[in-house]
Amino acid sequence: MSSDQDTMPDERLTVSRAEQHSVAASTPERVSDPSGRPDAVLTLKAAPHGALIVSGIAVALLLAGWLLFYFLLFLPRGPIG
Repeated sequence: MSSDQDTMPDERLTVSRAEQHSVAASTPERVSDPSGRPDAVLTLKAAPHGALIVSGIAVALLLAGWLLFYFLLFLPRGPIG
């Protein structure tokens, strides 16, 4: 058996105090100030407009491409049968 299997499970999970890691946000001075609710509302008020414009352009291009295929490829070939 290897030495890893000889140890008790509890012994493998314990970490000495010197080996413990701390996270960047462990102290309040390392955490940025949260934005206040009024600031967040003002920021988010204008945010959806850009997303709506981009999605509208994408849908318009998709529709224009479909219409081009329909009128330039499907209709000139005539009816099926």
